[in-house]
Amino acid sequence: MNEFQQKLTTVSNHFSNGDLHLGFRQLVDCILDTQQKEFYQLCIQHTEWLHEQEQPNELIVERSLEIIDRLKNVHVSSGDRSKALLTVNNLNKTYSGRRFKIENISMEIHPGDVWGLVGENGNGKTTLLRILAQDLSYDTGELTYHLGGTELEKYDLRTKLTYIPQRTPGWFGSLKTNLKFTATHYGVKPDENELLVLMMIIRFGLWKYRNHQWSQLSSGFKMRFELARTFLRSPKILLLDEPLANLDVLAQQLILEDLKSLSQSISNPVGIVLSSQQLFEVEKISDKVLFLKNGVPTHLSEANRLKAQSTSVIEFDVEATREELNNALETFSDIELSYNGGLYIATIGLPDAMNLLLAAFVQHNIKVKYIRDISHSTRRLFI
Repeated sequence: MNEFQQKLTTVSNHFSNGDLHLGFRQLVDCILDTQQKEFYQLCIQHTEWLHEQEQPNELIVERSLEIIDRLKNVHVSSGDRSKALLTVNNLNKTYSGRRFKIENISMEIHPGDVWGLVGENGNGKTTLLRILAQDLSYDTGELTYHLGGTELEKYDLRTKLTYIPQRTPGWFGSLKTNLKFTATHYGVKPDENELLVLMMIIRFGLWKYRNHQWSQLSSGFKMRFELARTFLRSPKILLLDEPLANLDVLAQQLILEDLKSLSQSISNPVGIVLSSQQLFEVEKISDKVLFLKNGVPTHLSEANRLKAQSTSVIEFDVEATREELNNALETFSDIELSYNGGLYIATIGLPDAMNLLLAAFVQHNIKVKYIRDISHSTRRLFI
């Protein structure tokens, strides 16, 4: 079973298990992977039917599985993930007056990679993204793109390297009109323009809003519009500066799920670098995480490798006095307890100590309001 067939099986299971929204989004991804107008038209018709009125779940599943059966006869070639899209080697930049600098940045981005870029505000995340996007110069080091042959290199760099800043500009006219203009600008043929634009509108959940103006959209749907506009360019590298800012919790999760799924496109896998303050959410979808403090990088994988394997770092909040808490923790012979940002941080000289800590709380009848093992998270680097 090839990669596309495996993906279809996964999508089929989503529908069979009642996960209709996830199944639909990934079905659209499969159709986009075919790059065939016949299936674009089928997807658009299916979407129109879904929005005509509230359809029964059983019928939605039946029709979706019929589309999946038709897709099983399509051959989709897998994109090459072995070659790097971007290589960064010992990159350095110092601002005038040496007020701030980033230094010794090294990373390699492959198709399908998702890099999380985290750190406190003012520590260089936006500066690094703008350098990668060629929006800022750098002083020393090497920044090498691998996006095409020599004669197309400059063109490919400006079309396949995309950057979405935290604050995006407004636009005039309807959402659909703007997307059609973008598709035309990047060379989408007239007979494909409408189909591809509608596919992007469908993929990013914008169907109900396709005739809306910029001022009529929430922050979440403005971000979805920017992503739709970007993916019309078939990007190879996507750089996002705080795409989760001003989004509610559900919108954040959906955007991250979509980014992860789209990065794993079979026919056009994308390398993604995104900065965010939402540590745990970003870490869940990221293959690699880079932490910046005062412009100095720490790779999470390297930090975890160097961390003593016999140590656990756990943050929590409980309903208990400090005396009650100390009594519950006195069984731990090697523990450091601190209070930081409204939460307790326990560093315990034992591997995988979460269950032992929970057992101590239960034994002493301490109610746990929140608890998380941050032993392998960038969260501990902030403390």
